[in-house]
Amino acid sequence: MSYDMWVGVPMALDLFEKDDTIRAVVLTGAGDKAFVSGANISQFEKLRTTEDAVAEYERVAENAQNAIYNFLKPVIARVNGYCIGGGLNISLCCDIRIASDVSSFAIPAGRLGLGYRLTAIRNLVTTVGAPQALDIMLSAQRFTAQEALTKGLVQYVVPAADLDKTVDAYLAKVTVNAPITLRAAKKAVREFQRVAPHIDAEGIQKMVLTCFASDDYQEGKRAFAEKRAPVFKGK
Repeated sequence: MSYDMWVGVPMALDLFEKDDTIRAVVLTGAGDKAFVSGANISQFEKLRTTEDAVAEYERVAENAQNAIYNFLKPVIARVNGYCIGGGLNISLCCDIRIASDVSSFAIPAGRLGLGYRLTAIRNLVTTVGAPQALDIMLSAQRFTAQEALTKGLVQYVVPAADLDKTVDAYLAKVTVNAPITLRAAKKAVREFQRVAPHIDAEGIQKMVLTCFASDDYQEGKRAFAEKRAPVFKGK
């Protein structure tokens, strides 16, 4: 997911919102390899290093994910292949996640030394619960589609050959329902999922920015580029 793609998401959704002929939106990746394999790490050196650059990247990515999360029409993630990092974040902003059985899921932030913003953690916790969210974040391991189903990361897993048929069938169920009713239901659910006002959002943000300012983050980027295991020192 490149910077320009993050920028383009809200603009596309704005057009879809204004078109009354569109009753639901399906997000999927191009081709059969990935839903989204993650943020474009090759851009991190330029766009996610200095404090100002990190803040701008976080703002743009946050804006894109909020646009999906708060979109009032139903949004379905059609997941086929890798659903990693920023890709998993995007899927968690959707209402329904339908995955092929060859898909895999992970949040490898711990292996890169980068910080995860509060809203992304909120989406993970409200989807799978705190214990599973901690497992996903602390282990940074990759999960199969069946493991993702067990954890609650997705609602449906089907054979890859049946993915489009399953998505179409689900769309058929959704699009015959009253749009205003669905909007009201989705808005109510999102209100229940709001970050509580007493949560120390500022403190969490400082910790996230500390990750990006750390030596470990620089090591994570180098290790990824050099295709080796990182050596973190907690500094």
